[in-house]
Amino acid sequence: QVQLVESGGGLVQAGGSLRLSCAASGRTISDYGMAWFRQAPGKERDFVAAISWSGSSTTYADSVKGRFTISRDNAKNTVNLQMNSLKSEDAAAYYCAATRSYISVQMRSYDYWGQGTQVTVSS
Repeated sequence: QVQLVESGGGLVQAGGSLRLSCAASGRTISDYGMAWFRQAPGKERDFVAAISWSGSSTTYADSVKGRFTISRDNAKNTVNLQMNSLKSEDAAAYYCAATRSYISVQMRSYDYWGQGTQVTVSS
């Protein structure tokens, strides 16, 4: 079992930056592909970014390309999401997820989920 705990959410002005972190426990995440998803009120949970177990491969949703960066530190068992140039449409609860398989944009590919951290963007 892997437990995931997100942190770093909060209120930020449009154009600002936030850095989300996902701390894993229970097992080392070096064997897992990791991802971030987000869910706005009344909407489905959407893929944001993913990173392979080694960190050599990343993929992003088109809506965040060039603004968000996913990274991982396997020694610290953490995954981060640097979010720059935030927009009002980025406001959502952000969830960290882990997969024992290949990274994917599909929720069903992920085996473990955190509880989420809220990001609010003021205009």
